[in-house]
Amino acid sequence: MVSLYINQPHNHILVIGCFHGDEPQGQYLTEEYIKENPHTKLMFIPCLNEYGVRNKTRTNENGVDLNRNFPAQNWILSERNEYYGGETPASEEETKFVIDTVEKYKPKLILTLHAPYKVVNYDGDGEEIAKKISEIIGYPVESSIGYPTPGSFGTWAGIEKKIPTITLELDEEVDVKLLKEPVFKVFKLLEEY
Repeated sequence: MVSLYINQPHNHILVIGCFHGDEPQGQYLTEEYIKENPHTKLMFIPCLNEYGVRNKTRTNENGVDLNRNFPAQNWILSERNEYYGGETPASEEETKFVIDTVEKYKPKLILTLHAPYKVVNYDGDGEEIAKKISEIIGYPVESSIGYPTPGSFGTWAGIEKKIPTITLELDEEVDVKLLKEPVFKVFKLLEEY
């Protein structure tokens, strides 16, 4: 069951820890941050894809890549592989949960955690905060991830909804515990944003 962690008052920044089950670093980091900072002003969805985490797979239970299932104008019906975007946009319960969360809480900024590319990617008007995150974590800032991403969350939220959206691609070869310090500094930056 997907859940949202939110305190009142909050600062209207949403952090999504885990889109892809084979990229679980974000779930660990968000859950640890919540444990250590229970009164955080950030909103968290620690794990969007619990099935994927349990089964160590990119996709959800229906074989859908949740980060290709958003109703962006560039969504396409793709072949059934690990990037399959579903039969229709927003066909998945997890996607609907995120859309409902964004519509209800109207975040002013969104951060999603992924792996393994070691970059700070941004969609929409997020370059300024992406540069600040880059200074903390030491990864380069990239406006493009370098390959097509039809139906992606970044396109839907960052470009079409005009909510600055940052994708922090973590180093999967580093012990996740070593990522706590820099990622927690990123979260602290967002607390004050």
